[in-house]
Amino acid sequence: MRDTNHELYEEVVIAGFGGQGIILAGRLLAQTAMTAGKEVTAMPSYGAEMRGGTANSMVVISDKPIACPLVTRPDSAIVMSKASLNKFGPRIKEHGLLVYNSSQVDQKPDLGRGIETIAIPADDIAKQLGNTKATNMVMLGAYLAAKGLFGPEAAAACLPDVLAKRYHHTLPLNSKALRTGAELAKNSTAL
Repeated sequence: MRDTNHELYEEVVIAGFGGQGIILAGRLLAQTAMTAGKEVTAMPSYGAEMRGGTANSMVVISDKPIACPLVTRPDSAIVMSKASLNKFGPRIKEHGLLVYNSSQVDQKPDLGRGIETIAIPADDIAKQLGNTKATNMVMLGAYLAAKGLFGPEAAAACLPDVLAKRYHHTLPLNSKALRTGAELAKNSTAL
């Protein structure tokens, strides 16, 4: 949970492969933070191929202006694949947060350094919700609940701003995926 005695400065990496909605999740996190009145930078990065290649989004959220959008040592990482875990897991700051897709990562990572890890079977949950493309929203909802910066409802309210109109029919599904991910993260921290 957020320490309200300190100014907010949160560096996040969302990573996976193309087609998992990594860039959309980053845009939604950035929009949610902006709507809440925070300073934000968001920098997407695509691999050589869109679908199947690597993708990540670096988001910095702060109470004050942000000098650099690059994230080399994130406070938190949301990883959707094993390759992303291998790349970004070791970079997470001491006492940081890792939310990982346990549908893709078959062993609980032991990163040490006091890093909190939360396993979310996001692919499985999205499939149960009716669309595997909602995996990114399940993961983002879990991160939001674990960090306590913004609630899943705040992110759901920003969905129309980041989704193209032709995808607005998915708003109810994506909102439900955000809420479901948040509930899973709350329950996993109680274990």
